[in-house]
Amino acid sequence: MKEVTIAVCQFRIELVGKFGDFQKQVEQLLNQVPAHADYILFPELLTFGLIGTFEGHKQFTTADFTKLDEFTDKYKELFSVYAKERNQVIIGGSHLEKRGDQFFNIAYIFKPNGTYVEHKKTHIFPAEGEWKTAEGDELEVFDIGPAKIGVAICYEAEIPEISRILSLKGAEIIFCPSYTFTEAGFWRVRHCAQARAIENQVYFVHCPTVGEPGAPVQRGYGKSSIISPCDLAWNANGVVAEAELNAHTVITGTVDIDELYRNRKAGAATTFNDRTRRADLYKEYNLFGEKIHQ
Repeated sequence: MKEVTIAVCQFRIELVGKFGDFQKQVEQLLNQVPAHADYILFPELLTFGLIGTFEGHKQFTTADFTKLDEFTDKYKELFSVYAKERNQVIIGGSHLEKRGDQFFNIAYIFKPNGTYVEHKKTHIFPAEGEWKTAEGDELEVFDIGPAKIGVAICYEAEIPEISRILSLKGAEIIFCPSYTFTEAGFWRVRHCAQARAIENQVYFVHCPTVGEPGAPVQRGYGKSSIISPCDLAWNANGVVAEAELNAHTVITGTVDIDELYRNRKAGAATTFNDRTRRADLYKEYNLFGEKIHQ
């Protein structure tokens, strides 16, 4: 049995007047995380409340969120320090960052030694177009901590190919920091998280930004969850742990990595392998679902 403990920090966003106030919010959640947790996940774009530090922010539009790049170094330094002090792996949500003349939505995985790796969001949600956000071009699996992990930021969970590629590259846990403004948006990501866990026989960890900070920051809606495949080894609904709706809170769950591999071989539904069993049939269709006439 290879047990892994995951803590999910459901961050309630607030407009703050200084970086220290944002840091206090992060600390409030980290103080609830067990010292034995292997991974800690924060949500997408949790730094958006820092827009309140700018003069005249109430008149800002969503295009002005690119100003938050000013906090990139402080954000990375903060989570690097926490990861090292706590000797834990922290997936620090994501942050809007400028690289060259482009902006990217970047998730960082902070290692216990204080160093980090990154994942640039590869599929931008239509609303992100106002920031002229560029899309990343790499899907990597990281052997950090006791499991092999991948990251799918929000909308990436709704693109099945992302999780499939990560699972084929060896991902055992896929971490999904998200930020959805509506109840419908939340359920799109949540339902897709459950589908990705079932079809790839992986664990999927979903963490949304929540709260109602006020203009110009849009509200966040959702409840965090740790999801497993729906099979006899787990709860029937696949939910390992689930948070209270829209609360500033932490949930923790322990999963067995070895059980994934047993499930792929002898589960009621062996979807990880069966998805490729009819490759001959799939070749007759293109990506748009139209029959190819030869």
